[in-house]
Amino acid sequence: MASSGADNRHNGHGQRLGITEPISFGGPTDYDVTKTHELEKYLENVGLYESQEEAVRREEVLGRLDQIVKFWVKTISRAKGLNEQFVQEANAKIFTFGSYRLGVHGPGADIDTLCVGPRHATREEDFFGELQRMLSEMPEVTELHPVPDAHVPVMGFKLNGVSIDLLYARLSLWVIPEDLDISQDLILQNADDQTVRSLNGCRVTDQILRLVPNIQNFRTALRCMRFWAKRRGVYSNVAGFLGGINWALLVARICQLYPNALPNMLVSRFFRVFTQWRWPNPVLLCEIEEGSLGLQVWDPRKNPKDRYHLMPIITPAYPCMNSSYNVSASTLRILTEEFQRGQEICAAMESNKADWDTLFEPFPFFEAYKNYLQIDINAENADDYRKWKGWVESRLRTLTLKIERSTYNMLQCHPHPGEFADKSRPFRCCYFMGLQRKKEVPAGEGEQFDIRMTVDDFKQTVNMYSLWKPGMEIRVSHVKRRSIPAFVFPGGIRPRPAKSSGESKRSFDMKPGLDKLDDAKKRRINDDPMTSVGLPRGATSLPLDGGSGVGSPISSATSFVKVENHLEMVGQIDTRTDTGDSEVLHTANYGELDGPVQQIPPLRTTSAPAASSNSKEEEKLAIEKIMSGPYDAHQDISELDELDVMENANQVEHSGEATKLLEESLPVNALLEVAIPGVTAATSCSFPNGSLEELEPAELSMPAPVRISSAPVQNKPLIRLSFTSLGKASSHSS
Repeated sequence: MASSGADNRHNGHGQRLGITEPISFGGPTDYDVTKTHELEKYLENVGLYESQEEAVRREEVLGRLDQIVKFWVKTISRAKGLNEQFVQEANAKIFTFGSYRLGVHGPGADIDTLCVGPRHATREEDFFGELQRMLSEMPEVTELHPVPDAHVPVMGFKLNGVSIDLLYARLSLWVIPEDLDISQDLILQNADDQTVRSLNGCRVTDQILRLVPNIQNFRTALRCMRFWAKRRGVYSNVAGFLGGINWALLVARICQLYPNALPNMLVSRFFRVFTQWRWPNPVLLCEIEEGSLGLQVWDPRKNPKDRYHLMPIITPAYPCMNSSYNVSASTLRILTEEFQRGQEICAAMESNKADWDTLFEPFPFFEAYKNYLQIDINAENADDYRKWKGWVESRLRTLTLKIERSTYNMLQCHPHPGEFADKSRPFRCCYFMGLQRKKEVPAGEGEQFDIRMTVDDFKQTVNMYSLWKPGMEIRVSHVKRRSIPAFVFPGGIRPRPAKSSGESKRSFDMKPGLDKLDDAKKRRINDDPMTSVGLPRGATSLPLDGGSGVGSPISSATSFVKVENHLEMVGQIDTRTDTGDSEVLHTANYGELDGPVQQIPPLRTTSAPAASSNSKEEEKLAIEKIMSGPYDAHQDISELDELDVMENANQVEHSGEATKLLEESLPVNALLEVAIPGVTAATSCSFPNGSLEELEPAELSMPAPVRISSAPVQNKPLIRLSFTSLGKASSHSS
């Protein structure tokens, strides 16, 4: 491992990039140059770059928005009776953050913006009052949608056709200077929580750009990883995967570890490093500083709730916090499996046995499992639908946790990160979760999972929505793969079923010559306990009606969270930041950093391997060394219960670009779907689909853990998820 780069440990300003030495200072090879050009061309061909015309229009829109807020602050200053000289000095400034500020946005993407105003410009009366009124009267403003009660209050709208998400930060200054530097910690002094959270996005973004050695290489690698994550179905903060801020921080860390690498090598090393990463060791771009303002920072040694985080990715700006606390045991397993797949493909690319198309192959979600949960929602009108949809999305992650808890982690969920809508039925959509038995769990003859109590419990929680209105309905159904509605597929056309129903869909097609890699994958699957333990007599392959074999999305290397009994789970696990799936980063004047950013040009290309200074074994040791620190193995998984730790939370996370609703305490008389023996919950709506099996409320006297055994005889039929009827499938996949 390269250890003689003492002069390279710091950038031009003497600032150390990262908390450890880089793994390699090696420059790009000819291969890296060629593959990087291929990658850039690929990303351009798939439409990830906006046109010059659109870029100019965005700049014009941001300039117009800056004029609007400056006029607004002078108007309210005059209305408050301030003297004319003060009115003329009154000022507000616009900053950008998120993907636009990072320079990785695509065509049509929203622009996350922040308005910074003086102390006399209030959020409630002035920002969501006078400014909202002004915008509503402007003909160039459309689709105005204020959300003042959000965890991070936001005003969404379109200005001359460009989507804007506008946050507000009220500082303790009487006058906002034009050269305001929001990267200074003192800017947070005397600021309320909403202002701190709003400022955090901008502060984190700028800090990321300051902590990477080469911004252009960082941007290309990040653009690649964002596209890859979306294609593989692991880009979603609200679903429990990773959002924009998380991917930016992970890529930035790889840039620190390989400061002279081109994007091709950065992508390859991304998978190599994070395949070996031992979570929950945190990913840090810089040391965590306590600061002088007394704001709480992430530290599992001091804060018990920080010990529940399974995949900590820590923001670099004070107050440092975990940006990925939504990651659950299920989604971490899926992410880990996808990292492994990416590493294998990148290794195959080096032998010219795979290409970028292989890496970016979409994950065929509706072919990977045989059993799914379908969650249908609907409302009466567009406004109710938008609110209801956001609320349900914010609670879907609890369903995953509840199912794993009630089945003792034997039934695993794979949430799809997006919704599907039948265009012929307005104000309705549905979500899906793939279901499969956990690896190493024998599939006994006749064993079934009865999760009706769990589903009913989830629906009760959802129906406690304080803004519930008649017509807001939810239905959860069990649906087989063959009965998935056609409208979820591209063009509404159902693909042909695979020849072997037991064959996994997570494997990837390779170019000729990958026999060794394919054989290795087959051996790994044949050794998979899920495919070899507890088979019915005479069966030779997959025993699970609903699981996957080759390339299963579940990784057995990840520990499980022991989940006890409580239901509520959204909110106070971390109320300090996060605006949904919006990329809460950090900013400066829509494009300009407040300070210079040091960029290290790549070294001259050579024909030597990119990591010639250290072998893979040395690289592995270097990664191990990186993970050894004060936060190493900070969790005691056996004692964790994420649902229980959030039992008193009333914070509601809404999906969308920077929208997280913070609801009032839920009223006792809120409409519930109560599990009454023999009575179907009143608000379960009927969606005509003969293939769906409604999960009716179970007859129960108290919520007890569900046993994994044959269900007892009850007065009415039970709808259960059966994972044992695979005689034919097994014979085909042997």
